[in-house]
Amino acid sequence: MQSNMLSKAIRIATVATVLGLTALNASAGAPMARTSAPGYYRFMLGNFEVTALSDGTVDLPVEQLLLEPAAKTVAALDKAFLKTPLQISDNAYLINTGKRLVLVDVGAGSLFGPTLGKLMSNLKASGYKPEQIDDIFLTHMHPDHVGGLSANRVIQFPNAVVHTERHEADYWLSQKNLDSAPAASKGFFQGAMASVDPYVQAGKFVPFDGSVELVPGVRSYPSFGHTVGHTSYMIESEGQKLLLMGDLIHVPAVQLDHPDVTIAFDTDPKAAAASRIKVFNQVARERTLVAGAHLPFPGIGHLRAVGKTYRWVPVDFTRMPVEQPKPH
Repeated sequence: MQSNMLSKAIRIATVATVLGLTALNASAGAPMARTSAPGYYRFMLGNFEVTALSDGTVDLPVEQLLLEPAAKTVAALDKAFLKTPLQISDNAYLINTGKRLVLVDVGAGSLFGPTLGKLMSNLKASGYKPEQIDDIFLTHMHPDHVGGLSANRVIQFPNAVVHTERHEADYWLSQKNLDSAPAASKGFFQGAMASVDPYVQAGKFVPFDGSVELVPGVRSYPSFGHTVGHTSYMIESEGQKLLLMGDLIHVPAVQLDHPDVTIAFDTDPKAAAASRIKVFNQVARERTLVAGAHLPFPGIGHLRAVGKTYRWVPVDFTRMPVEQPKPH
């Protein structure tokens, strides 16, 4: 009797083991998804809702683009556990003031290769539609910031008015400047024209001058140098501030320790470095929240000054508060 019971127990244990191994093997054999979550991140700034939107990333040979010895760039990247070509984020920011829906920059569209151009899908994934956008503010008119405006010269944000600094518009939308530009730069002018001209023709393009409140809670913040009219935007609600600083920095692993290092894309390298240092000093001193177009997504955090260098302190991940149901 005992022998039979022991034999039965062994058989049951053996079956259980086999079943367990089978389940384990089935789980381990699941196909890889090879995709990540939609690229948006949302938080509250006072009474404003801010959504960071990813347009994707692009690999750039930054050791060739930064205006410093390539070996120094490679060493700085290695210190930060990075390598070249460096994967650079392209971020845009959506601000819902409660009265207006404002988008700062629109990504590259089809102008910068297949790894960018994701903004529209991420905008929709975040719960918004392009026709809901009231205003678009451009930090500048490089292709990775304007390309999403139009597709084959068809407006992608049908109800939006596009704004940029007047010097920026006059420079990039000038046929004379296009004609006289070096061959390597002509594409920048052509991309800006193809993206913005449909809005100009539709009467939906309104430039501005200098520092001005564009809509309640959104003020332009001149930071010239990267381009002739490069503009940051200060967002403020209930005493809380966020500076959207566009392309004031491209490679934090290098430019935080050496803010004087510029990049080949800068129209006026000396002015670009001066703007970066001036803005960085101010936001570090005032503890202002900042966001950068090419900082690792979502690109939001604080800058802390350490002597003549800076440290990046990214925001902690936070979940939007769940709205409580209203009593009936």
